Amino acid sequence: MPIVIRLGLAQLINWGANFYLPGAFAWRIARDTGWAQTWVFAGPSLAMLVMAAVSPMSGRWLDRLGGRRVMCLGTLVCTVGCVTLATSTTLVQYFAAWCLLGIGMRCSLYDAAFATLAALYGAAARRPMTQITLIGGLATTVFWPLGNWLGDRWGWRIGVFVFGAIGLLAWALLRGLPATPPRVTAHGDARRLRAPLPRTPAVLYGAIMALVSILSSGLAAHLPSLLGVRGLPVGLAALWGVGQVCARTLEWLQPRQASALGLNVVVGCGLPVCFALGLAGMSYALAAGVFIFCYGALNGLATLLRASLPLELFAHDAYARALGTLLTPAFALSAVSPWGYALAREHWGEMAILWVSLVIGLLIAAAALSLRRLTPPAPVPQTSEGTRSTS
Repeated sequence: MPIVIRLGLAQLINWGANFYLPGAFAWRIARDTGWAQTWVFAGPSLAMLVMAAVSPMSGRWLDRLGGRRVMCLGTLVCTVGCVTLATSTTLVQYFAAWCLLGIGMRCSLYDAAFATLAALYGAAARRPMTQITLIGGLATTVFWPLGNWLGDRWGWRIGVFVFGAIGLLAWALLRGLPATPPRVTAHGDARRLRAPLPRTPAVLYGAIMALVSILSSGLAAHLPSLLGVRGLPVGLAALWGVGQVCARTLEWLQPRQASALGLNVVVGCGLPVCFALGLAGMSYALAAGVFIFCYGALNGLATLLRASLPLELFAHDAYARALGTLLTPAFALSAVSPWGYALAREHWGEMAILWVSLVIGLLIAAAALSLRRLTPPAPVPQTSEGTRSTS
């Protein structure tokens, strides 16, 4: 089986069975256990904080052990987390399960997969990265209906247990990946990999990804209800996913991929325009639909930039460490962003969601322009026929 298919299917399973698990089972857990929904949803937030805490270590693990081994171990930890969650009868057990899931997800989701592809393909990894996100992007399409069916038929505990069992399929897929040699094999290698990253690109990249994460997490939690409050069909929120897939597909189909730095400017400058459209047209279904589709497209490209920008900003042998270190704030802010948006909504009204997002979008645009101005363009790698045959 081609490498990209293996990784893409493993990502589809790991995202659907772990990260998106609350979408299928959270309300059932609250109903059956009697726990408040705030406590139930605190579990996934705790997992995000754990992901932030272990993020720097995950980069070192990828360097020392190689991507295949780390992703396999992370997938197994996720399976243990699902089993623990399915058998939890107290909040302590419930939160312990989410701690396990946080560790496992940090070692098995996109960022670990991107680091594995960077180790396998080097500068030519961008196209395979796009391909696995196209497959992984179908996670909610597959696992939310499956979870709802399992929950309705056998209850949430059996459903979560089945999700954990499906995770073993991801482990089997990952076992078939070629081994990536550990990057730390001697004291000299260790010193080289501990060398500091270029300061300005590192700070700007980390800031952009943190701000993008605030937007994505906050809007995912509040956009559907905002549509309902404005008297618009909540189903318009589905255009977010449609926009993501369309943008990623178009990027993949480009015969010659644009510079990641240039694409980053397009995304950064597009975000405030997108939110201005949302503010102007949130009373009209057509305008709201266009806004959501455009935001989904920009957010989908931002996920690709999270993976491809480091290929142009840093040395390839520093890729895993760069992601592990610089994405720590993004994970932490993703955990608290829905609460921050809720506070803004409570104090300034429903449309504060979009005003806050507009300000964040302007900050992203400024950071993207600064990063482009301060970083010389890198040559765009051409994918060889040999590379295409493996993907």
